[in-house]
Amino acid sequence: MEQHEERISSFFRFEDLRVYDKATSYATWLVGVLKGIDGTDPLKSAFCHSAFDIAINIAEGSSRTKSQFEHCLKVAKTAVRECVVYTEVASNSGMLDEMQKEQSRENLMELTRMLGALIISLERSSERRSQAPAEEPAEEADPYASDGMSY
Repeated sequence: MEQHEERISSFFRFEDLRVYDKATSYATWLVGVLKGIDGTDPLKSAFCHSAFDIAINIAEGSSRTKSQFEHCLKVAKTAVRECVVYTEVASNSGMLDEMQKEQSRENLMELTRMLGALIISLERSSERRSQAPAEEPAEEADPYASDGMSY
């Protein structure tokens, strides 16, 4: 008897994206690191907001067209760059120690690579679609399909 390994997907398909998992993990890590800091601190608030925006834009874009999804992923990359700035300022002001600063930067670099890879994958699938012969229907590339890339 042949066994089939089926991947159980979430109702919200963006939850199956590794980049979404990485983004929520980063936001959760950040909240934990900044937990002891006054909740009204403007740097903490802005930093957390940008960290949340990474995952939020991935989730929001996933339900839209490919070009809109690409746009939302680029907005998520902007939020990553904001977090790089907040990481530096938080480190300079003593909110983050050197190890936390490096952890933040490493996570943000990985998020940038993952977002970039997903954007390129979507762009390539759009290019293939536009180059498909007119008599054959173009295949929709599934950004959730496992194609060996680590999103």
